[in-house]
Amino acid sequence: MTDQKITLKYVLTLIIVVFITWIIHEFAHWLTNESLGYETIMRLNGTSTIKGKNPTDLHNIISSSAGPIITIIQGLVAYVLLKFRNWNKCIYAFLFTAFFMRFLASLMNFIMLNDEGRISVYLKLGIFTLPIIVSGILFYMVYKISRKYNLKWKFHILTSVILLIAVTGLIFIDQYFKIRIL
Repeated sequence: MTDQKITLKYVLTLIIVVFITWIIHEFAHWLTNESLGYETIMRLNGTSTIKGKNPTDLHNIISSSAGPIITIIQGLVAYVLLKFRNWNKCIYAFLFTAFFMRFLASLMNFIMLNDEGRISVYLKLGIFTLPIIVSGILFYMVYKISRKYNLKWKFHILTSVILLIAVTGLIFIDQYFKIRIL
């Protein structure tokens, strides 16, 4: 039987996974910018180059791709572990969070261009082509694991609500406190 109980331990795990996912994602952007020779600031929910040295369009696209690539890898590793091993709710949190993060980022393209949206526009594919592809790939992995372990809608809805609250908290902390990590 697959454990789908929403316990305090699971809620705390999801909150921690959200912070880990966001930090690794932003670190990938930061590391890429630094590797390209730009002094960069990293916060919980964003990176920016120090004023005075503007990256080229190509460098912006390379940096924009680094975060989603690492998030896709996170989802893929969790997917493979769940596919070839036994059920583990904590590992599933990494897969579902990767999907949830990129799906929310896709929706943000309606307001302002996000990673995949910027890349898609740069490649002249339209704003939503790459966001849909990335979200679709991650959704497919979530779907396959959900089918394998017969995960219920209630579990997914509650997980989504918890993630939405955790993400909102992370964004609020980032906007309000402007904590500089690097």
